Amino acid sequence: MSKTLLVCDCLGSQTVDSSALEAATGQSCGACYTSLCTDQIDIAAKAIAQGDVTIACQQEAHRFLALSEEIDAEAPAFVDIRDRAGWTDDTADTTPKMAALIAEAALTPPAQKAFDVVSEGTCLIVGASEVALAAAEKLSEALSVTVLLAPGAEIMPNPNYDTVVGTLHQASGTLGRFQVRINVFQQSMTGGRGTPAMTAPRDGALSDCDIILDLTGGTPLFPAPDKRDGYVRADPKSPVAVADAVFAASQLVGTFEKPFYVRLETSLCAHSRAEKPACSNCLNLCPTGAITSAGEHVSIDPMICAGCGACAAVCPSGAISYDAPSGDFTFRRINSLASTYRAAGGKNATLLVHDDHGAEMISLAARYGRGLPANVIPLQVDALAGFGHAEMVGALASGFARVDILLAPKTERDALVPQADLANAISPDKVALLDIADPDALSDHLFAQTKSAAIATPILPLGSRRQVARLSAKALNPDVETLPLPANAPYGAVIVDTDACTLCLACASLCPSGALGDNSDLPQLRFQEDACLQCGLCANVCPEKAITLQPQLDLTDAALSQTVLNEEEPFACIDCGSLFGVKSTVERITEKLANNHAMYQNPNAIRMIQMCDNCRINAQYHSENNPFASGERPRPRTTDDYLSKRKDH
Repeated sequence: MSKTLLVCDCLGSQTVDSSALEAATGQSCGACYTSLCTDQIDIAAKAIAQGDVTIACQQEAHRFLALSEEIDAEAPAFVDIRDRAGWTDDTADTTPKMAALIAEAALTPPAQKAFDVVSEGTCLIVGASEVALAAAEKLSEALSVTVLLAPGAEIMPNPNYDTVVGTLHQASGTLGRFQVRINVFQQSMTGGRGTPAMTAPRDGALSDCDIILDLTGGTPLFPAPDKRDGYVRADPKSPVAVADAVFAASQLVGTFEKPFYVRLETSLCAHSRAEKPACSNCLNLCPTGAITSAGEHVSIDPMICAGCGACAAVCPSGAISYDAPSGDFTFRRINSLASTYRAAGGKNATLLVHDDHGAEMISLAARYGRGLPANVIPLQVDALAGFGHAEMVGALASGFARVDILLAPKTERDALVPQADLANAISPDKVALLDIADPDALSDHLFAQTKSAAIATPILPLGSRRQVARLSAKALNPDVETLPLPANAPYGAVIVDTDACTLCLACASLCPSGALGDNSDLPQLRFQEDACLQCGLCANVCPEKAITLQPQLDLTDAALSQTVLNEEEPFACIDCGSLFGVKSTVERITEKLANNHAMYQNPNAIRMIQMCDNCRINAQYHSENNPFASGERPRPRTTDDYLSKRKDH
């Protein structure tokens, strides 16, 4: 049974071709209604009662959800085709765009993994007496409050909350798990008359709390303070901001569900090997400090992670992947939009990627302005910074003519700019970051934009992000063998100075991705470019400094197989003739040690350098000063030996 789709022209304010939408989406539409949320709500009630219905109206979702509860029916699904498609000044047919949005909304997202965060309501308020004490008085009804005042402040006893003095030296943790360290810490002493006496000041006092309300107006206690759960701050000079902060803090009591935003596979991480540094892309970009070094790989604290997705976008190996939802689901959404739009007759679409801030701008532009052009298809994501170069070029290879990313005020731009540059290196001038804050300016920009041509033969983006990026690059550049890429790109070649390389193979033994390898039969350094992460570990461990990195994307099949970067003639054992080591290295060592080292004055010692492992051991065993030789092994002592010794005495 096909799904039912209810469409409405919203009092005639948009043009909806229900028959064309039914043909393009495979969902049963029937007639196009005019006032489904008011005069014709009985039609909606009947459809909701039958189940498996999608209503093409996001604005009145609350009304239809209440209706489903009232008639004890399953809640319907919703898709917005009015603000994002129907309300537009474009005279072109919007049916392909509507069909694409409907098809994308029909995809079932994977179940989200989450964990519980518990806050019992212990709150630390930091700030000057006037504002902090007033906030404490309000919050004391909902939270267990302690106020931290500056040293020297006068404390007046209050039965509703505690007051201490000191300097907040350090804070760590997150909602439900904050730990603070206070210097010059003093508490009031109970009893006595007048102003309470204070305990002696001491440094390093530790305490835990669930919530921190920062009313100091100074430097935030944490990086990216807006992303730290449980940390609320406000300008003490603004009564409105303080009131909002007090209200926000009062709501942070109970059990909260926090998603596992990213997934980490430590075996794929190329952070370091043998205490030599390699990739630190995620460490350098994480705004909250949730990522730390843990030896050969990184560690991610899910409590602190705010889900910006930047780490997943810049991870070269796929060790970190965004999981709320997964990258695979994002590619499915992109492909659904592109393929449905083409099947419905649309051409040369632009993908407009945005977050909830962008959704509000689009809504305002549609209701009060020109809206979006008919060929601009919006894609809302939770984490803009997680939409990396693989998603950008994947969208282009899926059939979009260009990709525009609408930035929000709090978007992590340090992550997005290099990703857009990398995408444009793969497909020039097809990706743009739109830093536009005005809805009308956004509409004007999109309407004035020169239309680009989409790829003639789209692909289906499947596999890992690296696989999608490579497949997309080949589809977008069918006649190109090698693409030069910007510095720090996660694809490229390893260039070896063969005159300096001694084939010590330290690089091959530590390469985290296996791009560099050896040959068990011959002295060779082999390389597979497709596997190279450009992490730089090989260059860092090379004792001869013979390795440099060259960012590029080899689109030929040669990148998928091993090539020889350096090789030399092996040395033949002077005793048995077996090949081992590197001839030039053995000869160089022999030349340097002969008659120049106390241990190698004897010609036999020099000969051992020129022997394979087996022959060297045999030669040592049969030599005059055999290090393996020893006298007869003494008989093990037994209990009888000890007892007989006692009898002798």
